[in-house]
Amino acid sequence: MYRLNFEMLVIQLVAVVLAMSIHEMAHGLAAYFLGDSTAKARGRISLNPLAHIDWLGIICLMFFGFGWAKPVPINPYNYKDPKSGMVWTAFAGPIANFVLSFVCVFLFTLIASISGSFAYSTIGSFILSLLSNTAVVSAGFGIFNLLPIPPLDGSRIFWAFLPDRDYYRVNNPPQWVTFAIFILIFSGLLSYPLSLMRSTLIGWMSSASTVIVGLFL
Repeated sequence: MYRLNFEMLVIQLVAVVLAMSIHEMAHGLAAYFLGDSTAKARGRISLNPLAHIDWLGIICLMFFGFGWAKPVPINPYNYKDPKSGMVWTAFAGPIANFVLSFVCVFLFTLIASISGSFAYSTIGSFILSLLSNTAVVSAGFGIFNLLPIPPLDGSRIFWAFLPDRDYYRVNNPPQWVTFAIFILIFSGLLSYPLSLMRSTLIGWMSSASTVIVGLFL
């Protein structure tokens, strides 16, 4: 029992750290390609989890299903078009999460289809559990960050139609907005709708993976 609990804790921690690191690195890469080297200069274009970890955010993601990492620093005035640069930089994080999630679902489907008894071995079971947990955590992290609530990525994407002055004001919210997000997370009000969206997305990925694997096996 203790061994099983420890193993699941390790799997969940690895999944959370990987999902967060991929997400934040994608923000930094997008910013760099769009002309802003701030994240690169701060060492944030990296898969090193220590560059991105916010321990409270990790704890929340592990035990409540939603969390955050340290924001990647950007200077929108380094972009040719500051607003569109912020939109694409924000969008890169969730997209990276969905790509990671799909890769994990695909590998899970592939291994389960061709491995035979390996899937039931200790190592096989660990690998499949790690893949499935990473897929779920990464998809959930991407969906959560697409909520159009500042300071989440979704606010930079979905409020882009606002005039510049209002757009920057929305994305620099007062402290009470961040506090309200904490309340929403801990209250569980977001759990059902976001879990439903996550399950639906994972289902689509699983169906697509099954079709792709079926074409070659």
